[in-house]
Amino acid sequence: MSLQCGIVGLPNVGKSTIFNALTASSVPAENYPFCTIDPHVGIVPLPDPRLFELEKIYKPEEVTHATVEFTDIAGLVKGASKGEGLGNKFLGQIKQVGAIIHVIRCFDDSNVVHVEGKVDPVRDAELIETELLLADIATLERRLIKIAKAARGGDKSAVRKIKVLEQLLEHLNNGRRARTFPAEVDDLSFIRSLFLMSRKPILYVANVDEKEIQNIDRNVHVQALFDFAEKEGNLAIRLCGKLEQDIATLEGNDKQMFLDEYNLPEPGLEKLIHASFKLLDLETFFTGGPKEVRAWTIKQGASAPEAAGEIHTDFQRGFIKAEIYNYNDLVVLGSEIAVRDAGLVRQEGKEYIVKDGDCIFFKFNV
Repeated sequence: MSLQCGIVGLPNVGKSTIFNALTASSVPAENYPFCTIDPHVGIVPLPDPRLFELEKIYKPEEVTHATVEFTDIAGLVKGASKGEGLGNKFLGQIKQVGAIIHVIRCFDDSNVVHVEGKVDPVRDAELIETELLLADIATLERRLIKIAKAARGGDKSAVRKIKVLEQLLEHLNNGRRARTFPAEVDDLSFIRSLFLMSRKPILYVANVDEKEIQNIDRNVHVQALFDFAEKEGNLAIRLCGKLEQDIATLEGNDKQMFLDEYNLPEPGLEKLIHASFKLLDLETFFTGGPKEVRAWTIKQGASAPEAAGEIHTDFQRGFIKAEIYNYNDLVVLGSEIAVRDAGLVRQEGKEYIVKDGDCIFFKFNV
């Protein structure tokens, strides 16, 4: 299960600027050090004001935020699916991430050359999606040949897989993305194993200039991209990469003054981080005590034992039950003891599906 978002884009669209802003961003998580795994991968804390309320209650030694991992994907040129430029590297990296952040230039500037000659956000979005589609078709064709050989060798499961592959190929050859393929539940596991890139969710980031970010109304480029995103069933946000890089270097009052000057309620990067978290179908639960208050990352729909496993595999293996209480109840009543006295702590078993914002104490035996 990949919890990474890959940042992609054509040359000169602001992709690296936004990635650099993320790696230097000063989101309110002073106790969580930004971690760079290598020059192109970074872990960024998820801004979550609920942690600060929990910190007031527990007064812990440490506060740890949930995180989102971003990968700065190698650049793309037309023909990447055929190995042009850094195409093979680009496509190989996309296969490893769970979601795609596509940065698209939505501003005119005669001093910044556009690789395609002029600014056209929808064309740029379709260019990359077409390359992903063509690469997926090649993947399916190769897999079909391999499974056909297995079928001739007596593999009974191969017959069904061949049918799914043929249906997927027809779907993609008609110009439709793999994420819109109406798969049957029994086939989902096999389809996931194909790592099709056009099946990944996409967040379009409309990169605008300093003047545009102050306008309430979207310019023609931004509106075209938002309309395209809605048609494709994807998300879109607007931010100014250059401005975000400046904001990321500021702290405290200086940052707030800068935001006020541009009439921004919050840094655009916070919107990007939260949207990425949503894109990956993630949510958080909390644990709290005198040593640490922490937000843990889980996939939506995770069971209590699976959530326990995020803390330690022993917790999942020896899971007995989970004590669950509501974040809002804790904040209103002011302490864990008060929540217990009010009878608001529930005992849940292995079938319980964890909800975003649950405060949990796990009981286990190994």
